[in-house]
Amino acid sequence: MYSQTRGEFRMNKRSSPPKMNTTLSNSSIKCVRDTSITAVVFPSLYSILFIAAMILNSLAAWIFFSIPSTSTFVVFLKNVVVADLLMTLTIPLRVLSDAGVGSWHLRAFHCRYSAVLFYITMYISILLLGLISLDRYLKIVRPFGKCVLQRVRVGQVLSASVWVVMLSLALPNVILSDQPPRVTGGKLKCSSMKSKAGLMWHEGFNYFCQVVFWGTLALMVVCYTFISKKVYESYKASKSRSQAASRKTKAKVFVVVGVFFICFAPFHFARVPYTLTQTRSTASHCQALYIAKETTLWLSATNICLDPLIYVFLCKVFRKRLTAALCRKPLHKGTMESPTATSTQLEMS
Repeated sequence: MYSQTRGEFRMNKRSSPPKMNTTLSNSSIKCVRDTSITAVVFPSLYSILFIAAMILNSLAAWIFFSIPSTSTFVVFLKNVVVADLLMTLTIPLRVLSDAGVGSWHLRAFHCRYSAVLFYITMYISILLLGLISLDRYLKIVRPFGKCVLQRVRVGQVLSASVWVVMLSLALPNVILSDQPPRVTGGKLKCSSMKSKAGLMWHEGFNYFCQVVFWGTLALMVVCYTFISKKVYESYKASKSRSQAASRKTKAKVFVVVGVFFICFAPFHFARVPYTLTQTRSTASHCQALYIAKETTLWLSATNICLDPLIYVFLCKVFRKRLTAALCRKPLHKGTMESPTATSTQLEMS
């Protein structure tokens, strides 16, 4: 029989891969984790997350892909939907692997392929949310100055570039996880499958992802601050309920940036110290860092359920389609909105 704990996989002698020799890095030997509780808690949490995310993102995909890609905004949102769906589809394998359901081959497959896709789609989504904030800035702050970045073709090229670059950077994590699965004390760690070059790339890629996240957060804060200021000035100039409008706009800005920060920031505080326990001879606070990383990673994953709420929040045409679908009412031509018509139709107002 076999059993698995979070991040480690127990195997019987008959099905286990070759035992690890003494050449394995000190970090893998020193960093011993007690995963008896997390092996139960996190598979349960991820299972709940998977059900909710599958429902929400399937509905979002069904609605979005019936909307023509006539603006960069819609192009970016569609790509976020695809990234979130792919990330959602990796969750069942993570649950099975972490709960000890299946053979050690399942754990090895998860370490080399599924986990890499999980992380990379998360960062693709983060970059696309940054592009959306820039698109909203250009749409609202410069509504009459058509910028090259607002062309649909440019939006499609930018989206494709994000996918190509991020997948290319993630590929070495797959290729360099080329060591035979090895066991320490009857347990398999993902880091034990990486070569020395693989561990170095893993660490460097994590630093790169830190830059991606904090850079995107800074871009969002700047863009939505200017958006809030512009909308407030517009209402003030027209003398139309400027205080109420300002409060409403600020609330939207706070929610979008706040949700982004709450979901992703804790993970990026915990990720680098934890990664050092994998790639270097650093074992201090190993257990605490492991629990912090796993908890904040789950929190980051909840963003796949929150993104559909952003679609409702920012995209008026999506909201109308969703309302019509839920109420089973056909959309009349007179009430249908073009996604590119005005800044009030693809909202930040």
